[in-house]
This record gives sequence, C-alpha cells and structure tokens, in this order.
Amino acid sequence: MKGLTITLSILIFLVGLLAVYIGILQYQLHSMNSQLDKRLREKTRQPLSLELINPELNCLAANMNKSLKAEETLRLSGIREEKQFKEMIANISHDLRTPLTAIKGYQQLMEKEELTKDQQAKLHIAQKHADELGNLIQHFFEYSYLLNAESEPTIESFNLTNLVAECLAESVAVFEENNLSVCFKEGPSVFAFGDQEMTTRIVRNLIRNCIAHSAGDVRVAILAEEYAQISFKNPVANPQEIDVKRLFDRFYTADKARGKTTGLGLSIVKSLAEKMDGHTKADLDECELEIRVELPLWEMP
Repeated sequence: MKGLTITLSILIFLVGLLAVYIGILQYQLHSMNSQLDKRLREKTRQPLSLELINPELNCLAANMNKSLKAEETLRLSGIREEKQFKEMIANISHDLRTPLTAIKGYQQLMEKEELTKDQQAKLHIAQKHADELGNLIQHFFEYSYLLNAESEPTIESFNLTNLVAECLAESVAVFEENNLSVCFKEGPSVFAFGDQEMTTRIVRNLIRNCIAHSAGDVRVAILAEEYAQISFKNPVANPQEIDVKRLFDRFYTADKARGKTTGLGLSIVKSLAEKMDGHTKADLDECELEIRVELPLWEMP
C-alpha cells in the first residue's frame, strides 16, 4: 500500500512537471506569435527574441529569423529595382522628346519647299509616323510622372457625366478620322468624389484606347450604383488574343503585330483610379470588350 502511494505521488509530480513544461511552451509560442503580429502591424525589422527550453522550437525560431531576413533583403532589392525602373522611364521619355522635336521641325521646313506629289505623299507618311511616335512618348512621359508623383489628389465632388461628355466632344474629330462613331447615353447626372484632373486623364486614355483598338463603334455610359462608373464598350477584332486579367498590366498589349501602343494607357488608368480609391475592371463578352472605371460615388444631399 505504501509503495502504491509513493508511485502515485511520483506520477502526480511528473504530471505536474509536464503541465508546467507545456504551459511554458504555450507561453513561448504565444510570445512568438505576438512578435510576428507586431512585425506585421508596425513593419519593424526586429528579429524574434525568445528563451526557449525546447531545442526544436529554438531551431524553429532561428529558421524563422533567417526567413524574415531573406524576405526583407528581397523587399529592399525590389524597392531599389523599382526606383531604378522609374528613373529609367523618366529619362527615356525626356531624351526621346529632343530628337523628335528636331524631326518635326525639319518636316515643317520641308512642307514649305516646292515638292512633287510623290515627295509630299512620302512626307505625310513620315509626319504620320512622327505623330504616332509623339503619342507613345507622351504615354511614357505621363507614366513616369505617375510613378514619381508624390502629390495627393485633390478630392472634391464633381459632375462626372458632364466631364465625360466634354472629353468625348473634344475627340469627335479624331473618332471621325478613324471612321468610328460614339453612342453616349446621357441620363441623370452622376456625381463622383475624386480629382477632376486625374479623372479627365482617365477618360482621355480610355478614348485613346478605343481609337487604337476598336473594331467598330464605341458605346459609353455613366452609371451610378455602389460606385460612380465610367463604361467604355467596343468590339475587338482579336478577342482570342486578349487576356482581360492582364489588360491593366504595364506594357501589356494583345495586338503585338500592330505596334500601335506601349500598353501603358490602361495601366495609367488603373494607377490614377487607385489614387482616388477607385477600381478598374475589364470584361470580354464574345467580341465586345468593356473597360469600366469605378470612382467613389457622391450623392447630393
């Protein structure tokens, strides 16, 4: 009987030690979790600091610190590369403008000369390509400006319906030159909450995108649902080549054979919309592509 009592006492003691050990492990795991949570919330670089009595947990903490350090190194490397990319885009856009200005200047001088019809035709072709190059350079310039801009948008309420109507009106001649017509349904005015200048640039980029890629007439609508929405719909000639998930990626272009664009237009649209807490969407229904921009909706009191 006495031996049984001693055995039970030893078992109770061992169970107590085990409970204490498990409690210490739980405390240390809780400490690790708290430190990781703090790193995420406060974006600190402090490594995990623990005094563990379990060698496996010690090894786990050491490996986690190594992983966190490697991740931080990759993040800093990505930031440096992105900065270098921004500087490269800015430099290219500025450097290309100087020779293009000279080319256009000489073309204007040639126009004043007495040219044969054949020479005039060749000059007009050269001028057309110079204008296209100017548009591409403008895209690069605008994109580099967005990448490096530090200023915050000026947020205010404005009439989105009127803004889109004015942008379409100023582009009528360009649509006609490309044998395109625009159907714009004007309903009750929709008011957005954002930056008017940025929104104007969004609409102009959407118009340029339609002119470059539309295979038919363009339909534009302004909707008021959860957001103030700008919708541009147009048929496309190569729907099987379009990846709607990548349309807003920088430098993505489905029509590589034409070489008409840099693929920056819709990327600029996305960047501007996000600066105003907006969103961009793209849908392809058979041969019709819809680009939709959503901005915060302002409801009149």
